[in-house]
Formats: sequence, C-alpha cells, structure tokens
Amino acid sequence: MSKTEMSTKATLASVAALAGVSISTVSKVLNGREDVAEGTRRRVREALSQSGYQQPGQRHSSAASVLIDVAVDSVTTAYYAEVMEGILECAQTQGAEIVLSKTGGTRPSVAERAEKMQASGRRGLLLVTSRWSPAEIREVKRRGIAVVVIDPINPPGRGVTSVGATNWAGGKSATEHLLGLGHSRIAFIGGPQSAECSQDREHGYVAALLERGIQVAEDYILAGGFDPETGRRGLDQLLALQTPPQAIFAASDSIALGVLAEAQTRGVAVPEELSVVGFDGTYISELTSPQLTTVAQPLRDMGCTAVRALLREMDGQRADSARVELATQLLVRSSTARAR
Repeated sequence: MSKTEMSTKATLASVAALAGVSISTVSKVLNGREDVAEGTRRRVREALSQSGYQQPGQRHSSAASVLIDVAVDSVTTAYYAEVMEGILECAQTQGAEIVLSKTGGTRPSVAERAEKMQASGRRGLLLVTSRWSPAEIREVKRRGIAVVVIDPINPPGRGVTSVGATNWAGGKSATEHLLGLGHSRIAFIGGPQSAECSQDREHGYVAALLERGIQVAEDYILAGGFDPETGRRGLDQLLALQTPPQAIFAASDSIALGVLAEAQTRGVAVPEELSVVGFDGTYISELTSPQLTTVAQPLRDMGCTAVRALLREMDGQRADSARVELATQLLVRSSTARAR
C-alpha cells in the first residue's frame, strides 16, 4: 500500500494494530491524556506518523469545512451563551462550521430536518438541553447522521453519546456546604422532572441529607423549569409552609436568580435569613447582589468536548463511553452564611 493510500485509509484501529496497543490507548494519546506510559506514548506517536493518520478536524480542514447542526431550546440565557462559546471555539480549531437553529416552538419534523441536513451535506447534529425523544434521535441516526447531546432534558436512548457535568457530586457538595453552615432545613428547587441533570442534582442533595441523618421533607422538593420564574414561584410556595426552609439549593443559576429577586420583593434578607446556592457557575452568578454561591460547571469545556465527540462519531469512531462527565466545582460567595 502506498503512503498516500495509507494516510487516506488510516483509522484508530489500524494505528492501534501498528503500535500493538488498544484503540482506547491511541485515543488517549490523541487527546493528550497523561495516564499513558511514556514508552507506549512514543510507540503510538510513531505509528500515527507512519500511517499518516489525521484527526477528524484535520481531515476536513484541507477540503471544504465540515458542517455541524447545533440545535438549542434558547439562546437567551448565560448557560447557552457559555456552552455555545465552547462549541464555536472548538469548531473553529477543528475546521468545522456551525449551523444554529432552535428546537422549541414550531419546528420542522424530524424527517424534514434530517432530509434538509442530508441535502446540504451536514452529517452531524449537536443537541443542547433538548427535549427530543429517543425515537426522534433514532430517526435522525437512521439516516446516517451522527448525534451528540449536551444535558438532555429527556434520556437520549441507548447508543447516543451525551456530555454533561458531575451533577450528583455537585448537588451533594452544594448541600454539604449548607449543612456545614449549620442549616438543617434545606429546600431544593429543580428544573424539569424528566431532566437527568436535575434529577442527579436532586439525588446528590438527598444523599447529603441522609448521610447527616436528616429526614427528607417532600414539601421541600419542588420542580419547574430552568428559569427565574421557577425560583420566584418556588420561594413563594416554600415561605407559605408552616416551617419554611433556612436555605435553598437551586438546580440552576437562573432559578437562583428568581429566588433572590423574590426574596428581595418580600423583604427576606439573603444570606442573613435565607442562604441560597445555585448551579452552573455562569457569569450572572457574579452579578447578583449578594454574589451567588454556586456549583460551577465547565460549560465551555462541555461544548468543546461535545464537538470533538461528534466529529469522532462522524468519522466512524465509537465513543469510549456513552456518557461523558466533566468535574464541577463549588464557588463559595456571599449568598450563603451560617445559620442563626
């Protein structure tokens, strides 16, 4: 086989065979992972050079740019802005171009969208917090279009790669922070009940309470949307209880924003009378008064990771894992304080 033929046909599998390692080891070297022995890394790099292997973004950069559809429910929140920043930055470095569209409201059918994508040469679809059902995603994949989902509202189904953060661990750390401040009456205001990310944050919240031997009060667990109105309504409902909470863990910064606004309207001092924790770590968490304690997600990294995963799938490579989770970090600011 000529060098030209080899570089055209080189795949992760052929590079792995040449280097005498597994496909996952080759993938780790390509992604700069440190958990590979130096000798093995050198051998893989030699095989990559010898075979002329090119990563998906490199293959498309010499020809026409690869086109990716990005479908979002909204572009008006800080969450979407930061995820999209990561998507756009990574797409640019990988030689890909983005076509942005909304999934909410009146939209074309799945079949119409897939046909339009096929006709324009777009073979990848990135869904951001979408409500698409597993059946809809299967319909798109059946037509040869790769699909990756970031924080799906509905479970995406088997065989679909999803990217998110360590929501359970983040929910647990938020609740443990409030417990450490002496709060025992802690409420949770979540997003849509079907959203896996919100479910995981709630489960982390419950786990932290149970570890301290605190009974979980059903009246303290609410659900809604990832929006300020959910926070407003939630606080209104919680303050009407005979024993209102001392602290609230909100499943998103937008929900927490609504809690802070309603607390100000009602004359409830934060954090003196009510501690509030959000989730996302978006720029709005630094602009609130008081500044919001929050669990930060690596939103830009999530966007970039999703683009890379989608390009690999478009290139015919199998994902190492159907679920990719990036670490969260608790950012303690002035919206939380010790219980009186």
